Amino acid sequence: MDQGTDWVSFEHPLSERIRFLLRLEFLFKQYQHERKDSSTWGLRASLHTLLDILSVMGRSDLRTDLLKEILEQHAAVTRYSKSPDISRERLGETLKDLSRVATQLQGMSSSHPAMMLRENEFLFAILNRSSIPGGACGFDLPAYYRWLMRPHDDTQRDVEAWFSSLRPLQHAINLYLRLLRESTEAGEQVAEGGVYLHVPQAAYQLVRVMVPTAADVYPEISASKHRVSIRFMRLGDVNTRNQQATGNIPFRLQCCVLSH
Repeated sequence: MDQGTDWVSFEHPLSERIRFLLRLEFLFKQYQHERKDSSTWGLRASLHTLLDILSVMGRSDLRTDLLKEILEQHAAVTRYSKSPDISRERLGETLKDLSRVATQLQGMSSSHPAMMLRENEFLFAILNRSSIPGGACGFDLPAYYRWLMRPHDDTQRDVEAWFSSLRPLQHAINLYLRLLRESTEAGEQVAEGGVYLHVPQAAYQLVRVMVPTAADVYPEISASKHRVSIRFMRLGDVNTRNQQATGNIPFRLQCCVLSH
């Protein structure tokens, strides 16, 4: 979910790959926010989010998959350059972004980023204890507690070294999802009685529903390659059960896909 000045955007992935990338994008954003907190608690939060990122990556060969996608998009955007209606300035910037990210991915180490968890005893111990609520207390992990008490510059240097191998992946995910979201314009729609059905004319990767910020509603989205069903719910008092909206709800709909 992204929030703008006038609209709140809700996203629904239609493939496991896009779901995977959205989760990583969320964690990278969380990590960048927590890094701004220079307190011991901010350091704890950013390190635990970093461990979450590495855990989500699992055994997936994300570097190879992203490089393939980025190179395919570079070829697709290059083909668009023949269109007389395309913005040359925007096209040039996009091609530069794609080339830069591709170069970063190609320059990465061939070893899987998650290998850091298996090879670093310090990080692996924190990851194991973090699965237990409150398991990363000082009496459980004295080495971790002592590290947190080190000078700020020392701990920041360690965290930056651990994260540095992930930065090309972060840039690639951000660029790919940005291009996906920009692949189509949002259309104005109305959910009569709080319900809207849409039959896609092509296969999509991501459905985006944008609701006016002033409307205290949220969409429950069910989507497949054959049909998109949206039911709007009133948020109301969060301590009571939410009810379906009964009036007509204006919203914007985007069905996004990147061509190859």
